[in-house]
Amino acid sequence: MTESTQATPVRLLRGLLFRRALIESFLKLNPRHQLRNPVMFVVWVCSVFVTLLWVQSLIGQGEARPGFIFQIAVWLWFTLYFANVAEALAEGRGKAQADALRASRREVTAMKLKSPKDLHHWTPANSGDLRVGDVVLVEAGDTIPLDGEVIEGIASVNEAAVTGESAPVIRESGGDRSAVTGGTEVLSDWIVVRISSNPGDSFLDRMIAMVEGAKRQKTPNEIALGIVLAALTLIFLLAVATLLPFSQYAVKVTGLGAPVTLTVLVALLVCLIPTTIGGLLSAIGIAGMDRMIRANVIATSGRAVEAAGDVDVLLLDKTGTITLGNREAVAFLPAPGVSEQNLAEVAQLASLPDETPEGRSIVVLAKTTYGLRERELEALHMSFVPFTAQTRMSGVDLGDRQIRKGATESVAAWIENQGGRFPEEVRAIADRIAREGGTPLVVADGPLALGVIHLKDIVKGGIRERFAELRCMGIKTVMVTGDNPLTAAAIAAEAGVDDFLAQATPERKLRMIRDYQAGGRLVAMTGDGTNDAPALAQADVAVAMNTGTQAAKEAGNMVDLDSNPTKLIEIVRIGKQMLMTRGSLTTFSIANDVAKYFAILPAAFLLTYPQLRALDLMQLHSPESAVLAAVIFNALIIVALIPLALRGVVYRALPAAELLRRNLLLYGLGGLVVPFLGIKAIDVLVVALRLV
Repeated sequence: MTESTQATPVRLLRGLLFRRALIESFLKLNPRHQLRNPVMFVVWVCSVFVTLLWVQSLIGQGEARPGFIFQIAVWLWFTLYFANVAEALAEGRGKAQADALRASRREVTAMKLKSPKDLHHWTPANSGDLRVGDVVLVEAGDTIPLDGEVIEGIASVNEAAVTGESAPVIRESGGDRSAVTGGTEVLSDWIVVRISSNPGDSFLDRMIAMVEGAKRQKTPNEIALGIVLAALTLIFLLAVATLLPFSQYAVKVTGLGAPVTLTVLVALLVCLIPTTIGGLLSAIGIAGMDRMIRANVIATSGRAVEAAGDVDVLLLDKTGTITLGNREAVAFLPAPGVSEQNLAEVAQLASLPDETPEGRSIVVLAKTTYGLRERELEALHMSFVPFTAQTRMSGVDLGDRQIRKGATESVAAWIENQGGRFPEEVRAIADRIAREGGTPLVVADGPLALGVIHLKDIVKGGIRERFAELRCMGIKTVMVTGDNPLTAAAIAAEAGVDDFLAQATPERKLRMIRDYQAGGRLVAMTGDGTNDAPALAQADVAVAMNTGTQAAKEAGNMVDLDSNPTKLIEIVRIGKQMLMTRGSLTTFSIANDVAKYFAILPAAFLLTYPQLRALDLMQLHSPESAVLAAVIFNALIIVALIPLALRGVVYRALPAAELLRRNLLLYGLGGLVVPFLGIKAIDVLVVALRLV
């Protein structure tokens, strides 16, 4: 397939979105829709008023030429229409994605079980009739009817309908991989699912609702900015309203000139109120959520996206975020009087039933270093002792023989309980490994400490540079890990984070977040397990992994469909970009209004106050051409800024003060200069085309 052929569907999609936006923009001219935006509602009222003045002029009672009034009315309506186009284009992207999601949602017939343990007695049930708490059996080839949690079995599930990722994932009962999403397909084996959402309230339904631009709620900052814009509009409205009596009085006293017309005053009002940012404000917010969706992150509200832009503390899990995630055994360090081969043999025995990556690496290291072959578990008649958060150890029992491996302090306490003594030499070895950034696992055979296994964490390439960027943005990074403080400190130093929380528990994470918030900081974190739910619920920006538990997803205000913990950094960038875009275009709009004030006011009132000719810096052709040029520019500048509002201002990881200076220079100074050039060019064109 050629490149041009591949690009054809994209062009067709864009064309379809644009055509739909053009049609919807007409529908948005409804005054009930415009009433949501006070600035644009004033423009709507002005458009209607000038249209009526034009009708009046057609019957011979107009205050100016019908052609001039008609052109002003048309461009006022275009101003409204172009603002609607910006909003409709932003909404159109979300609606297209919502349509695709809606197409993937379908009614299915599920096997509803009477008892979770009895897989042979089930009744067919439509997915629309299922309710929270119902239990269904889903076999290979079946579609999971609604969101739920696996309570029995294990299966491979295709979640491409949700994440877009074609690679299947494993879902099983217990742990952090038990949550399943309605509409996904089981590829192999079977699972028993307890339904956790009612029809119409599934994860897919919430995704559809969230990506629909029309359902987006305004964020607090957007509401505050809207109030400011409404206040500015009211101030300009009062100011312009006083110009008519002043003009009439000046003509009456001097007997010279003519009073300013209502058409000119209305045009002046529309040019002076913040129509540019007022018309683009909604599109900026919708586009911000759209950028999140394109990053495969579903935000529950615009408030969450905005909060991401204000975040100044990031809590990041070490494993999978800062390090590659799979620690590997790299060395056996025996205690005095113990051979390295003996330590390797016992460590391998303790790790044979251990299916974790760390356990597998210990077995492989013993095999490759000393040629120790894996043995059949049944032949050894061993019983596996699994790792728990309380004991922080695992191991095996071989009759009366008890072998353990685990955290230094945990194994030391266990040895002392067995009547043994924990050697200081072993503690020194463990401390040295921890200082070097590794993880020490102490191995004990009954009351005897045999030595230490050195597990090494691999810090991800380039992560230090990313943290340096965050530091430039004024964001503090905090690594959260269950490791001991020495290991945590070494990895934190290697990765370049600002702080760390070692031996983290749900209570300690929650307390740390509250402490930062009490100091006025906004905190973001990621999580995937039920134990992360309290901290996720407390954080200002909480990104739950799509592969995580239902509790984590419910507690978060964002869901990362890719389940990539490092996505949090990208989320913060998108949030900051949205805030920067809004601030930059607000600066540009206000600067525009100032420039238009000095450009149009002298020309508009030249007949009433001839002395104002000295302030006519642009030497516009006539009062009519000046007013018409300003109104046309006011409409076209919205069109010119639509791509920037949808794409967002280019974000650079710079300190806030430097970003402010750059934006003031670019958008503030640019907003002052562009109207002078634009209005003058349009004035020349209007005269050349004999429109006035």
